[in-house]
Amino acid sequence: MVNSMSEADFKVILFNDTPVVQLPVRLSVLEAVAFKATCQQLLQKSSLPKQIIFDFSQTTFIDSCGIGALVNNYKSARDKGVEIVLRGVLDPVMAVLKMTGLDQMLTLELVREPKTSPELPTTHPSVRSWVKRLLDLIGGIVGLVITAILFVPIAISIKLDSSGPIFFSQIRKGWMGKEFRIWKFRSMYVGTEDSSKGKIRIKALGESGSTDPRVTRVGRFLRKTSLDELPQFLNVIKGEMSLVGTRPPTPDEVEYYEVPEWQRLDVKPGMTGEWQVYGRNQIRNFQDIIELDLRYQQNWSLMYDLKLIIKTILIVFTKNSGAV
Repeated sequence: MVNSMSEADFKVILFNDTPVVQLPVRLSVLEAVAFKATCQQLLQKSSLPKQIIFDFSQTTFIDSCGIGALVNNYKSARDKGVEIVLRGVLDPVMAVLKMTGLDQMLTLELVREPKTSPELPTTHPSVRSWVKRLLDLIGGIVGLVITAILFVPIAISIKLDSSGPIFFSQIRKGWMGKEFRIWKFRSMYVGTEDSSKGKIRIKALGESGSTDPRVTRVGRFLRKTSLDELPQFLNVIKGEMSLVGTRPPTPDEVEYYEVPEWQRLDVKPGMTGEWQVYGRNQIRNFQDIIELDLRYQQNWSLMYDLKLIIKTILIVFTKNSGAV
């Protein structure tokens, strides 16, 4: 039996009591908000279905907000014991699911095998700019040379100051929510980094650590001069980060995101950006972070990237410098 029903702005068809949600051609911020609302309405009914099918057979574009809505809907359904099935996923969407690892988490019903190397969607002009990528490669190589020169004195200082490894690594969210491992010179005592998890919305994101008991003496200097971030040039070379972009969030932080806030993942995260130049130590509000990242996306150009790089160099040794 097939019945048509309306949920939010999406067409929902009941097929043998199983809701089938028809996704639009584009799943960007506005559509993603409606997508989440549709799923939430279905999950609030007194009689829950065993399964909800998301029909992607018409969807050829998805951005980070679409991914955010999909992840949110999956978790909400899982919490209520409802299975989510993606039907008819086309190559552009499948490329994103594979890149983010969601193809391993979600149940997929494919009408045909996807292409071996489907093209990923262009969520922002900077993502496809070969000049920006060339600038990243040149800057990354120069940065790694500087890192190699300074490695020995920094490493010795870290080891003499406190016990533990020279490097610190952490999982961050990159473009479209893809996870990667970020590298820094260790600036905190071993085992203390977990104490700040889950506080991203209520704690200053730009504290330099000068009064933070978790930060070592050498670590305070490394943070103030941004020397702790030198290993991130490796992330830039690998294409996981850019010289200029948005601040790379942690998975714990992204857990709190509403769908529109996923827009900040439409570009690659950067070693510097609006947050570094204009808000680094003064930011106290999570929404201010979002606004800075979205402002970067709106203002982006190659000249704007160069402007932010120059400003970063000029302020990096001032009393307000230092990063998270």
